[in-house]
Amino acid sequence: MLSAKAEYKFLTGQDFGPPPKEEKKKKQDSPAEADEVPSEKNKEKRAAKAAAKAEKEAKKVAQREERARREAEKTAKLAGIGQDNFGDAPLIQSQIITDKVWTPIQNLKPSLAGESVLVRGHLQTARAVGKGAFVLVRSSLYSVQGVAFESKDDDGAVSSAMIKYMAGLPAESVVDMRGIVTVPDQPVDSATQKMVEIKIESFHCVAKAKKALPFQMEDACRPDSGKETDIGAYNEDDPEVVDSEDGLIHIGQKMRLDYRWIDLRTPANQSIFRIESMVGCLFREFLLQRGFVEIHTPKLIGGASEGGSDVFTLDYFGQSACLAMSPQLHKQMTAACSGFERVFETGPVFRAENSNTRRHLCEFTGLDLEMVIHEHYDEVLAVMSELFIYIFDGVNERCKPELERVREQHPFEDLQYLSPTLKLTFAEGCALLREAGIDQDNYEDLSTENEKKLGDIVKQKYGTDFFFLDKFPLAVRPFYTMPDPNDPKLSNSYDFFIRGQEIVSGAQRVHDPDLIEERAKALGIDVESIADYVESFRHGALPHGGGGIGLERVVMLFLGLPNIRKAAWFPRDPKRISP
Repeated sequence: MLSAKAEYKFLTGQDFGPPPKEEKKKKQDSPAEADEVPSEKNKEKRAAKAAAKAEKEAKKVAQREERARREAEKTAKLAGIGQDNFGDAPLIQSQIITDKVWTPIQNLKPSLAGESVLVRGHLQTARAVGKGAFVLVRSSLYSVQGVAFESKDDDGAVSSAMIKYMAGLPAESVVDMRGIVTVPDQPVDSATQKMVEIKIESFHCVAKAKKALPFQMEDACRPDSGKETDIGAYNEDDPEVVDSEDGLIHIGQKMRLDYRWIDLRTPANQSIFRIESMVGCLFREFLLQRGFVEIHTPKLIGGASEGGSDVFTLDYFGQSACLAMSPQLHKQMTAACSGFERVFETGPVFRAENSNTRRHLCEFTGLDLEMVIHEHYDEVLAVMSELFIYIFDGVNERCKPELERVREQHPFEDLQYLSPTLKLTFAEGCALLREAGIDQDNYEDLSTENEKKLGDIVKQKYGTDFFFLDKFPLAVRPFYTMPDPNDPKLSNSYDFFIRGQEIVSGAQRVHDPDLIEERAKALGIDVESIADYVESFRHGALPHGGGGIGLERVVMLFLGLPNIRKAAWFPRDPKRISP
């Protein structure tokens, strides 16, 4: 084939195959056409096209703006912007004072039916039901249900937007709710104010919860799933607990304390600390009525107030110092050496004990008293006995609603006590333990377990949860304790107990400076570290005695709580120093 193609080209002078295509000549514009200006017609077409394009873009922009406007209008409507009867209230910065009057939720009674009221509180729950909404607003111990349904009225109408706004607010936001008090057909079980509810006319958010709650208030308010032991070791690392029997969430102590500001909102906790406040109030009332003077002593001291090493030490401008374990030394100085004769104090007490138990704290509130005596320290014991009966009677009389709110979540038996208070000697207490088959020596201190067992025995035999033991062994008491005049192994000292746990430790104090030094040396205390204290007794000191009370422990045991942390605002123990 190749030789044939070559021969053909030789004979004809052309390549074999179809002739090549001719290239189209590019049309050349004539000089006249090149210089020609576009016609008016073309200019009009181009202008019309550009105008149409611009109009189309303008329409798109207008449509986007309209959609944005409608969305903003919808958002504003749902947020209540421009509405008088619902929405986010302006930030309260103390700019104005209005004639608004808020009604405390606890004052809402059926007798107010038909009246318009304004209440403020935390929004505990909010739920939409069809074209209506139900809310539960809580203030301290008390809560009330609010109800709103869509209406067509122009005046104060409840719109669908208002319903959505109410139902969409985060739980625990602070709200103002205005409406008419009505009496429901059935009691409202979820609220404390069961015989009233509020027909909502306006609803505004004063402070919105910005973060999701770490736990739900319903779970935090739930009754205890089981009776926790009130003695023994305490491990804070318990998680959120799901009870296998009821399948419900029970919030662990660690989580509660990590978010203590939320946990304190529960009605039970609100009640516990109102009762605790009342205990302090009654303590002051009683002592002031009997001529006691309130004092305030330093918590930074140069030496251990009780002796021993369980103190928090610190550097005080180059000097060694510590946090006071009690106001002991200074209350003695003021009562016995300064002429005040009867003094008391409430204040923080610090113990550097690595005790991870259910009844110990590193910082607690001490209720201390000291008084002079004339002949016998039984004068102090009589005051102590009357003081506690006054406190117990006062709490039972003045805190009835709070006691019931605690009981709802932490069931407990009412404290049983006698007047006058049951008194047993330490030896008699030991004998009761031995009769029950428990080994207990008359000169050895009681263990926590034996204290608890003795409390059970006393309750069964004498019908009281409250008693005191007198004449403790001298070896287990502080250096300033007066020795017993008849038995050198005993002392003029005493402890008071509630439900088998110690809440007061007290004694007659040594007021002779030479005997104080002797007792301090016997217990290995450097006399130089308490030199000022000893010196104060060298200028004439009155015989005296007193005691120290742990406030949190009193509240814990009076209410039968299983853990002292439930009676401490922000507990401090070896593993916790925040929040």
